[in-house]
Amino acid sequence: MTDSAGTPAEPDDTADRAPGAGSGTGGGRHGGGRRQRSRRRSLRWAALGVSLLVMLVSGVGWWLYRSLEGNITTDLTAVEELERYDKERPLPAPHGAQNILLIGSDSRAGAENRKYGRDRGVQRSDTTILLHIAGDRRSVTAVSVPRDLLVGIPSCRTAEGTRSRAQHAQFNSAFAIGGAACTIRTVERLTGVRIDHHMVVDFHGFKSMVDAVGGVTVCLPAAIDDRDAQLKLNAGRQTLNGEQALGYVRARKSLGNGSDTERMDRQQQFLGALFDKVQSNGVLLNPARLYPVLDAATRSLTTDPGLDSLKDLFDLARSLRGVPTERVQFLTVPRRSHPYDPNRDVLVQPAASRLFERLRQDAPVRVVPKETTTSTVGDTERDTATGSQNPSATPTFSGTNATSARCG
Repeated sequence: MTDSAGTPAEPDDTADRAPGAGSGTGGGRHGGGRRQRSRRRSLRWAALGVSLLVMLVSGVGWWLYRSLEGNITTDLTAVEELERYDKERPLPAPHGAQNILLIGSDSRAGAENRKYGRDRGVQRSDTTILLHIAGDRRSVTAVSVPRDLLVGIPSCRTAEGTRSRAQHAQFNSAFAIGGAACTIRTVERLTGVRIDHHMVVDFHGFKSMVDAVGGVTVCLPAAIDDRDAQLKLNAGRQTLNGEQALGYVRARKSLGNGSDTERMDRQQQFLGALFDKVQSNGVLLNPARLYPVLDAATRSLTTDPGLDSLKDLFDLARSLRGVPTERVQFLTVPRRSHPYDPNRDVLVQPAASRLFERLRQDAPVRVVPKETTTSTVGDTERDTATGSQNPSATPTFSGTNATSARCG
């Protein structure tokens, strides 16, 4: 074909094109390019969204981490005081064992603690427990030190900056005189065991931790109605909230014979039940459950610099995760009433010395129920063939373990 000028015309291939081809909307090469660009934009937005989400989660995680760390109070005063007497302190435990002194303060300072009594500006150690964590991390031995035990208290630095005189007095006076440092030095002189770390928890902190794990179950042989402890409970299986738990472990006038001995027994049984609850509920492995516990613990926790960070506390908790519940043992320093003052205690020897020596050496301690050790507390096991004592055997003490606190 030719045009009007006689020039050959280009062939018209419109009829040969596929429908929608060419420059039509959404078709051909240009339409595919637009779809690819659209997918790339979607992927970029998705990546940006994921990045923002990661940043948000990381930011929240960092804020939670810093918030928890900020809750902890570091006891630098105790560290400085202990450094002054480092040369006279016992040697560290062998095999990587650790000894932590847990101090329950009866301070009434602060709004949460004031309802338990008037704040007179003096606090004493309502509860003191020497926690020995074995070097192989397969056992824990918690030794209660009676507050009425008569001990030698060294000269200590007071809150006013003066020096107290060395004296022979009841154990919980040490905390009132010179705080944690004075208590640690008193325990080290009494036992020969070096204290690696210490923690001080007040009433509110104890209550909050119990509430954070959803309460702790105990079995009561009889109903309790103690006005002083603000506690009224029926007999049998009871799950105690924080307020009830505090009354339960502090009561001494209306429960049992009203002695400090029975009060310490209840404290040990309750702590065993608390440990069992934390282990069985998987709290240590579940961040959603662990955070409230850490938040409650850190808000009322004062500790040395070696345990004043979440990493330190987490490492400690992780090291205890593999301890079998039955290997978490509780006992009280062997003691008896003072012959001239039934309201004061003295050590029972040689049982107390045997216990302290085992802790110093990171050697095993065997704890059995009281009824099986009436006359053999602190005794070494006997040779079954001769009936004589075997000095290399594990000494036996009366006490309990974390499984004993379970309700049948």
